[in-house]
Amino acid sequence: MRDILLIALYAFVGAAAAGLLGAGLLRLSRSRSVAVSLAVVAGVAVTAMLSGTLAVAWAMFLSPHDLSVVTTVVAMAAAVSLGTALLLGRRVVVSCRELAVAAREFGEGGVFTAPGLPAPAELAALSRELAATSARLAASRERERALEASRRELVAWISHDLRTPLAGLRAMSEALEDGVVADPARYHRQIRTEVDRLNGMVGDLFELSRIHAGALALSPVRVSVHDLVGDALAGAVPLAREQGVRLVGERVAPVPVEVDGREMTRVLANLLVNAIRHTPADGTVAVAAECRADSVVLSVTDGCGGIPVDELPRVFDTGWRGTEARTPPAGAGLGLAIVRGIVEAHAGSADVRNVDGGCRFEVTLPAARS
Repeated sequence: MRDILLIALYAFVGAAAAGLLGAGLLRLSRSRSVAVSLAVVAGVAVTAMLSGTLAVAWAMFLSPHDLSVVTTVVAMAAAVSLGTALLLGRRVVVSCRELAVAAREFGEGGVFTAPGLPAPAELAALSRELAATSARLAASRERERALEASRRELVAWISHDLRTPLAGLRAMSEALEDGVVADPARYHRQIRTEVDRLNGMVGDLFELSRIHAGALALSPVRVSVHDLVGDALAGAVPLAREQGVRLVGERVAPVPVEVDGREMTRVLANLLVNAIRHTPADGTVAVAAECRADSVVLSVTDGCGGIPVDELPRVFDTGWRGTEARTPPAGAGLGLAIVRGIVEAHAGSADVRNVDGGCRFEVTLPAARS
């Protein structure tokens, strides 16, 4: 037993000396290629085995012949180990270089293409993460391009919609100044109408900017959906009478919701005005409310004839305007964008779908807690 412990001690001392030397080499080569580090690790393993073997052999007083045999065997093992480590290191270095080239192209072109050669598991995982990041960045760039296009369209439409009434106001004011107007009161009423319309557009822009900036302050209170719909219908009656459209609000369940009454009334008013303007005379605009699971669904159904299917996803975009069945009057296309912003601020959602003869806008809100 004592001899075994002594042999183990000699082997440990020899291997520890090789390990300390290898640790120093690894520290010196920590900024070098991974192939060098792998070669050092293989060399340390073989040197530790050789040092331990030679120490034990010296302690056991082996013959020179036996010692040379042991040394030769260990040397061959060292050569094979170092060769294998270098091959492995070269493979890892090649994979790292290919990944670095792909990452550089990713930084320059914005698209990551994974290397074609097989790579170690860690590098393959890094490559998958870069590919996923590339996909997310591509989606983000696409959303940014769509948003920028929407902004450009909005600026163009707002510029056009402002230019027209301003030109009219200028012409009417010049006519009043020159005293060539036979009925000044009619011009005054028209100027007031145009100013009110401009004021409404500016108010919509301000509301939309608050929504996009996350500065829409809500004061939710518990109210009945029946009361909200009633107030919105009362405000829309004059426009409906002018357009010859019939308003129906009989299918409204008296369910409670926790919302900001003023903002939600604006949502319903925007939907009703939008529906009335796009429903032909003698048509019907119906308002309904019902409970579905843990939510309350408010719907406004018009008789516009429907929205083209390819335009349905854009209905709530800022500045969107219909092209066929829903050709709007002068306006900035902000009403439905404001609807979506206010509803989402209430943790709800807004949707639209075509129905027989028209389309239905639905606003889904969380049901009030009991």
